[in-house]
Amino acid sequence: MEQGNGPHIFALRTTANREEQVMGFLTSNAQKKGLNVYSVIRPHGMRGYIFLEASSKTDAEQAAFNIPYARGILKKEVDYSEIEHMLEQVKTEVNIQKNDIVEVISGPFKREKAKIVRIDKAKEEVVVELLQAAVPIPITVKMDAVKVIRRETDEEEPKEV
Repeated sequence: MEQGNGPHIFALRTTANREEQVMGFLTSNAQKKGLNVYSVIRPHGMRGYIFLEASSKTDAEQAAFNIPYARGILKKEVDYSEIEHMLEQVKTEVNIQKNDIVEVISGPFKREKAKIVRIDKAKEEVVVELLQAAVPIPITVKMDAVKVIRRETDEEEPKEV
């Protein structure tokens, strides 16, 4: 398949905060009509737009036709390089070690300090024990829900020789 004839990416304007609904309607519409829409993406942190990967603008327009909260496909095709930073699942090597002191930055234990007990890199999860808890209870959270605030080795005083 030549570069120019491959899938194209189109931006679809939507009513802000209705992106998920539009994605649902659009996906089902494309499947019912048998359109060549390959993926529908809602970029994190961008309101009022979703992106469609389709074989042609006609397929993208047909998929979005008569969908509630869809405001229309933008005239200009979107180049992948323009949205790549919003879409790629970035696998960064998280520098978290056992016994690190972390702050929970999301979820029900937000702003709580905790100690890393176990790390599961495959699942991208860590098991922590809350420091302020009367009884240490292990809690599993996603790696991106914590930030390291202190490393155990930081506390050691440099030894003089």
